[in-house]
Formats: sequence, structure tokens, C-alpha cells
Amino acid sequence: MNPWLLSAGILLVSYLIGSIPFGLLIVKWSTGHDVRHVESGRTGGTNAMRAAGLWAGLLTALLDITKSAITVRIAMAAAPQVYWLHVLAPVVAIIGHNHSIYLPERTENGKWRLRGGAGGTPAVGGAVGLWWPSLFILVPVGALLLFGVGYASVATMSVGVMSIIIFAVRAAYANTPWAYVWYGVLAEILILWALRPNIKRLMNGTERLVGWRAKRKRQREQDNQGT
Repeated sequence: MNPWLLSAGILLVSYLIGSIPFGLLIVKWSTGHDVRHVESGRTGGTNAMRAAGLWAGLLTALLDITKSAITVRIAMAAAPQVYWLHVLAPVVAIIGHNHSIYLPERTENGKWRLRGGAGGTPAVGGAVGLWWPSLFILVPVGALLLFGVGYASVATMSVGVMSIIIFAVRAAYANTPWAYVWYGVLAEILILWALRPNIKRLMNGTERLVGWRAKRKRQREQDNQGT
């Protein structure tokens, strides 16, 4: 097969796999609600957790990681030495996750857009596909930021940065392809683009809280109402 046609086919499949809105499906199955009408309206694990609880969020995150990792493995199996394709397959899966072909929506001004998530968990999946032990770095760091700092957006933004560090260290000391460093760069660009509204809220102090900080904030508000 023509290598360019093969590459195009792999990227198309990667986009279609990345577009699968597991958060929407899980929340719909477990609660009957549409996750797009909850809080941020995104279909990722954090919003699924808000809509249907911790286990729904964890299952969504696991499936979103898996779908992106699968695209890397498809690319590696089809073209073992084409490193740029190993990088682009999960990047395209992130694009599909953030802008799902299965979730078209007409906006108030009559234009069409594709809904989805912010790209954090599929970005983890891409790194896992490129080097599976990265799971044991990205997930603990992300969980620490999510439940410690209290901002899902900060945890999401850490994924690309950590991926850059992981693959740069591996390229320098384990002789792995330097092209994989570009995975972290491109993933981070996509995440930052998706999180533009969150970054604005972080800067003005109105970003949504999760975890113990969210509970603490709600408790303070209840206490203030009671006084």
C-alpha cells in the first residue's frame, strides 16, 4: 500500500477512535442525563464525575486513556519506523476527543461546532502508548494536582509538560526517538487551546474547584448563609 495512503488511513481511524464520547455514554447510561448540560459541558472524566459520581469519572478517564493508547499501537504496528506517525496518531485522537465528529451542535449564531472534552486523559493515553510506564508518572502527578490544588484545568495542563520532560529524558538517556518529544509539545498546544476559558477564570480567580477544596468552599458558603 502507498505509505501516504496508509498514514492517512491511520490518522482517520485515530480521529474516529478519539471522537468516541465515553463520558457522554457513561453518564447517559448511569443517570439518563446529558453530560453536555452539566457544569463545563465537556465529555471528559472530570465532568463525568460531576455528573454521575467518582466511578463514572474514573471509568471515563480509563476509557479515554485507552482509546488514545490504542491509536499509537495501531500506528506502531502498521509503520514501526515512522516515528512522526506514532506521534500524530494520538495527537489526532486528542483532536477527535476535543472536537468529536459524533457530537455536532449548532450554536446560537447558527454556526456548527463539534463538542468534546479538553484532551487531558487522551493526552495521557498517547504518552502511555508511546511508553507505557509513563502512566505511573502522569496519573499520580495529575491526581495530586487535581485533588490537591483543586483545579482540573491545572492537572490537565500538566500532562503535555510532563510528557515533554519524560520523552526528552528518554531520548537523552534511553536512545528513544527525539520525535516523541514533539508529542508532548503538540498535546500541550491542543490542551491549552481547549482550556482558554479555564485559563481566563484561573487568572481572575473564578475557576471551578474540585475535591476537598470544593467541599471546603461549599462548607464556608453554608456557614456564611447560616450566620
